[in-house]
Amino acid sequence: MNGKAIVENSITGQKWQWRGNSADARDANFTPDDLVTQVLLARGVARDDLERHRNPTLRAFMPDPSLFQDMDRAAERLADAVERQEQLTVYGDYDVDGATSAALLIRLFRDLGLDVGYYIPDRLLEGYGPSGEALVKLGEQGSRLVVTVDCGAMAYEALAQAQAAGIEVIVVDHHKCAPELPKAFALVNPNRLDETDEAASHGHLAAVGVAFLLGAAIVRTLRTRGFFANRAEPKLVELLDIVALGTVADVAQLRGLNRAFVAQGLKVMAARRNVGLNALIAASRLNRAPICSDLGFALGPRINAGGRVGKSDLGVRLLTTEDPAEAQAIALELDRLNEERRAIEALVQQAAEEQMAGQHNRAVALVSGLGWHPGVIGIVAGRLKEKTGKPAIVIALDEDGVGKGSGRSISGVDLGAAIISAREAGLLVAGGGHAMAAGLTIDADKVDALAEWLDERLARNVAEASADRMLAIDALISPRGLNPLFVDAMEAGGPYGTGWPGPRIVTGPVRVVKCDIVGKDHVRAIVSGDDGASFKAMAFRQGESVLGQQLLHGDRTQKYLLAGRAKIDDWGATPKAELHIDDLALAS
Repeated sequence: MNGKAIVENSITGQKWQWRGNSADARDANFTPDDLVTQVLLARGVARDDLERHRNPTLRAFMPDPSLFQDMDRAAERLADAVERQEQLTVYGDYDVDGATSAALLIRLFRDLGLDVGYYIPDRLLEGYGPSGEALVKLGEQGSRLVVTVDCGAMAYEALAQAQAAGIEVIVVDHHKCAPELPKAFALVNPNRLDETDEAASHGHLAAVGVAFLLGAAIVRTLRTRGFFANRAEPKLVELLDIVALGTVADVAQLRGLNRAFVAQGLKVMAARRNVGLNALIAASRLNRAPICSDLGFALGPRINAGGRVGKSDLGVRLLTTEDPAEAQAIALELDRLNEERRAIEALVQQAAEEQMAGQHNRAVALVSGLGWHPGVIGIVAGRLKEKTGKPAIVIALDEDGVGKGSGRSISGVDLGAAIISAREAGLLVAGGGHAMAAGLTIDADKVDALAEWLDERLARNVAEASADRMLAIDALISPRGLNPLFVDAMEAGGPYGTGWPGPRIVTGPVRVVKCDIVGKDHVRAIVSGDDGASFKAMAFRQGESVLGQQLLHGDRTQKYLLAGRAKIDDWGATPKAELHIDDLALAS
């Protein structure tokens, strides 16, 4: 970033800087449409590529599936299975990405006339990834062909056991791979180390995105064989609602093909064709068409709740059923489990924070506890990461001295690669992941050694990432300019999410008129600008922070500049704009 900072030192110690361009490069007389152009440019879009990114479509971003290693081999084998009516099982993970990946392939094969089975392991009893025992059992039950989705890239022992039993396994994954690959019939993963640069550029895809590409390859293969001479081709585009849900809920970067998946998937979701998704939307109490943030904060957590604290197959069952009554029952059960998950999460969160308070300042926040529920440790790790600004790992230890851990990272620190290296160094029983998230299995007596190892390995990366800490700003706007028309105009640059951040604005000067705590540690304020306009502002989970305390107890004559995301508050009869505060600075 270049140009003079908007704010040199905020109340949280951050510098506010223009995202992508200096202020001098911007048009002071912009219109909302011009601002969307600036939003795209600030996210790295070339000027001659603006229209493709303004309306991301599959046609514009979809690669040839054959670009990826083993894609054609996998597609040919699965096309054979369709034509021969072979018994086939989809083996998924228990999270949203696993559930959506499995559901996508199940629905596709169903449309192709092949009724496939599925297997979702129990998080507590079986853990992450395919087990050799489960694969062999599927073979004994007649399924000599298995497709694993969102898992398998590091399942050396399990796949070797399956191969020895004569079971063909096709792995569809997106997690980081080691140089040596497990023994699979085919392994489709853009993060294979032997991929071309073009294929590797799609390494940000969620597993459901890779599964969609495989689906396209299967349909194309069957088309060349004349399979559709007397039957209609499946409409893959109608599965994009599932792809969008898995992509956003897995916190995949919303750039390139992923933006197209989500932009088009939201349109499909609005049509309510998927019976299960329709029931889930109703159970989530959404009274409008879902937007991108709903996938991550309303729908995704409910699907996840099944794998975290309930039955691991509920998500797949919901997304594949055609029975409205069954869909409603599953959706309500997932809603109930999500509330149960919240309560469990709060207890683990409190214990983790108490433990972290007694530790010295490590580069990676690592905590562990006996009896912590493994189903919520990933969420708690994310909360600790947000609170500390550092990578965080939370480990749940059982009575046998084995720990299951989940980690979340910050931009610039590849946690998945570090965990793979820790496994290779003998510190872990198992482990893997990607840059922003990782999972591991560890013996309890090695937890301290892992903490020391990560501290030494990642200290420099974390320090560099922290030194670059600043708040990227897209626009300055007066308090009166913060209105629904402005918010709607900004949405044209979306969908926004990880890797394609929503626009952050600065507005002010404003004074706090009224402020209180709502919900669990959320700060709500009514602020008024010098131009006479007032609006509601929210600072989530900031009640005890320096930012929250300033809003709650600061001098009411003090003027502030507020930085945050402009959102629509549609709870009332008339939609209004509000600001979700990220930071504030004293106005001169």
